[in-house]
Amino acid sequence: MKKVLPLLLFVALIMVGCSLGNEKEIKIGTIKYLNVTEEMLNEILIDNRPSLKGTRHKYLFFDNLNAMIAGLKSGQVDEISIYQTVALYLNSRNSNVQWEISEPIVSDMFCCAMREKDTALREEFNGAILTISQDGTLAKLVKNYLDESTHGKNPQVVEMPTFYNEPTIKIGVTGDLPLLDYIRPDGQPAGFNTAVLAEISRHIKKNFVLVQIDSGARAAALSSGHVDAIFWAVSPKSPEDKLPQNFDTPEGMILTMPYFSDDIVHVKLMK
Repeated sequence: MKKVLPLLLFVALIMVGCSLGNEKEIKIGTIKYLNVTEEMLNEILIDNRPSLKGTRHKYLFFDNLNAMIAGLKSGQVDEISIYQTVALYLNSRNSNVQWEISEPIVSDMFCCAMREKDTALREEFNGAILTISQDGTLAKLVKNYLDESTHGKNPQVVEMPTFYNEPTIKIGVTGDLPLLDYIRPDGQPAGFNTAVLAEISRHIKKNFVLVQIDSGARAAALSSGHVDAIFWAVSPKSPEDKLPQNFDTPEGMILTMPYFSDDIVHVKLMK
């Protein structure tokens, strides 16, 4: 019996090793985070967001949405991690591609980011966001810009109010989250976030100029003064959430109160 036990243990170890070796790796594309590397993010999410039995998720960073979609179509990744609003937009605009959208994994809150010293500006934004949330304006913007009936259309350009002899605030937009943060084919910013900005401008009576920047340059554009504010998203904290608090929020940055939330889903090409 003593000779049989070591043999059984040896066989068990071999079987475990074979099982780990046969584990399927699913590569998932995501827009790069600012304060973590791919390796760090994957280590964190192994424990925080478990994969399906027999699979292992590996996240790969991309600079923007177009690069990520190209990676999906070329087979570089098996799925892409995007907001549900963006997934529905892609599904409606790509008749030659069939997308399969998974159930929501987590959700993010949308807000505006500013430099640490601009607390007065943040309070003005917060006051305007609170007002349009309470008077029903924000709900109307969600319906007008993010309702399913709008997904096949290009949003019209949103006219920003003009206030003479008042300060000008430069707002960074990337266009990487249609129809949230959206740039029209003619290069004009439009969509939901732009409409929200127009309402904030009306309430704080400051002029807004929209500046297009690359997604990966968001933090640099803000810290350098190239823009004064930029759209941002943060994951709501929960007791079981192990993500570092600043994993995508660099030091020296402050955030407004959130004005919208969206679920993160995984999208893959249908076979």
